[in-house]
Amino acid sequence: MKASRFTEAQKAFVLKQGEEGTPVAEICRKAGISQATYFNWKKRYGGLLPDEMRRLKALEDENARLKKI
Repeated sequence: MKASRFTEAQKAFVLKQGEEGTPVAEICRKAGISQATYFNWKKRYGGLLPDEMRRLKALEDENARLKKI
């Protein structure tokens, strides 16, 4: 799976802009992402802080590793 170019802090910043009322098209253009990516991030990380996002990613990685065993 391809690694993301964006850190958890960058993703949280992009989502925070959307919560503040900035149009999604403008956010995506500035960040260099598609609207589909924005809405996937919103569905997955909506309401989480960057440290919570890191913890979620670590748990997902651990679960994937355990399923392979």
